[in-house]
Amino acid sequence: MTVFHDLLQVQEHDTAADRLRHRRQTLPEAAALAASEDELAGLEATLAGVGTDAAESAKLQRRLEGELALLESKISELDAKLYSGAVTVPRELQAMQTEGDAMRQRRAALEDEVLEAMSARETVDEQVAGLERRRSELDGECVRLRVAVAEAQAQVDRDLTAEVAARADAATRIPADVTALYEQLRAHLGGVAAAPLVNGRCGGCHLALPATEIDRLRKEPAETLVRCEQCERILVRP
Repeated sequence: MTVFHDLLQVQEHDTAADRLRHRRQTLPEAAALAASEDELAGLEATLAGVGTDAAESAKLQRRLEGELALLESKISELDAKLYSGAVTVPRELQAMQTEGDAMRQRRAALEDEVLEAMSARETVDEQVAGLERRRSELDGECVRLRVAVAEAQAQVDRDLTAEVAARADAATRIPADVTALYEQLRAHLGGVAAAPLVNGRCGGCHLALPATEIDRLRKEPAETLVRCEQCERILVRP
């Protein structure tokens, strides 16, 4: 067992830690939470607009019902006066009947408008109710996902702490110059600076080394630092 085998352990812990950090940044639970929160924000905006429409529909219905009630009162007063016998002049009676006919026509039109307003309000109210149900569902989903994200992050953090500790232990046995080269290569080679030599192939770039290079490596002492001719990674021999 050479320092390069320890270095390979460091590499394995670094690779595992990198994967854990990436996992923490790309948790599917976090993506689902972001999507739910985006939908909830959009729904709140829609609900605000529909809520305004609902208020306007209710206001219109109340206004029309108020006009209709006032008109009903006027018609009742006119009918009472018309059939009370107090008015006997034919011309006045004719005028009152004409006015009554006009008010009844207006009443019929208002009744239709009230029905239309009631129907429109019912439609908007149903839309509001549907949006509020979905908001409640999303609120619950967001709560559940926040818990799931927190639990997943906590598990990743525990695993990452263990990897970092194991990495630190393995790194204590590696000379400073080898460590410096390793860190320099990691920064330029996508995080993988040390790779095993397996069946004449570099475990980093997966390319086969020339036969002459394999023969040369067999003659090198175990403590000699060797690198792949193709990718320049530190090779760890069996």
